[in-house]
Amino acid sequence: MSRAAAFAANAPLMGIPAAPSPAGGQGEWVRGAGGLRLRAAFWTPDASSAPQGPRGTVILSPGRTEPIEKYFELIGDFLARGFCVLAHDWRGQGLSARLTPDRLKGHARAVEEYLDDFSRLLDAFEGRAPRPWMMVGHSMGACLNLLTLEDGESRIGAALLSSPMLRIKTGKRSLWSVRFAARWNVRNGRAAEYILDNTDDPFEHTFERDGLTTDAHRYELWRQQLYACPHLALGGPTWGWLLMALEAGERALKPKALKRVRIPVVVVQSGEDDRVWKQTNRWAAKRLGRGRYVEIPGAKHEILMERDDLRALALREFDSLADYLAPRKEALTGLEHAQAAGEAT
Repeated sequence: MSRAAAFAANAPLMGIPAAPSPAGGQGEWVRGAGGLRLRAAFWTPDASSAPQGPRGTVILSPGRTEPIEKYFELIGDFLARGFCVLAHDWRGQGLSARLTPDRLKGHARAVEEYLDDFSRLLDAFEGRAPRPWMMVGHSMGACLNLLTLEDGESRIGAALLSSPMLRIKTGKRSLWSVRFAARWNVRNGRAAEYILDNTDDPFEHTFERDGLTTDAHRYELWRQQLYACPHLALGGPTWGWLLMALEAGERALKPKALKRVRIPVVVVQSGEDDRVWKQTNRWAAKRLGRGRYVEIPGAKHEILMERDDLRALALREFDSLADYLAPRKEALTGLEHAQAAGEAT
């Protein structure tokens, strides 16, 4: 059995009446690094959206705490554009295997485990996901997507990175002091402990206090999904996760690594981001081989969950990239029209 072999059983997709799973999809279990059970899901567009067959495949990588279900609307948008969609839960969140007995702990051990998981995911679906492939990642997912490209993954044709987690904001504490604290706690056996013992219970969140979007309706849909399936919930990060996040960003920001990425990459950055430094993302985009930086004024961190007018700006960037990578085919050329007409007579 190859390292990319999938588990036999199908994995559940937890829809609710107001936000059902898009048609044409199926959840699956796949094996990650160390044999960990990870959840993925694959959708195929219907004939009305892809009369000539799928244009390619979008590989969708959520941010920290986010399961596949949170992206059902976006997955529907990609399907309507004629793309297959491969979405996945990172290890330690969604319905993928958790790394501690406490399911709410957002824990991580090493960047390499995530990158290995992602490579295995691509291997598992390589024979089924039509080319070309296009990455779409948000926050933590976008950072890990960028690292994948820097490490030489050659199967991806283009990427859209939403508010990538290249340098996280650390509030009143300096980045140096936060990095020191994370390393100290990991080295002293506290890797799996909550940062500053803050559990950050997701069931106590409110739109006014914790919303990372200005769209109250989309925020509320996600809350309904969370209460319908509490197993999707994830609380505060551990010291281990924080150290992984800091090291992932540092590694992704190395100028030589950025220059190695030669495919088109669009960094779509929220103008009102309170989670990551937009200046750092702008700097990184300029150093990519074929990078483009687009800032969306008024948007908060979760651009793809924003209100329609702001979200449309991000989708416009996706459409431009998709039209370059996988232009829509005309149903019939002029000659084919003439030939068809002749056959009809």
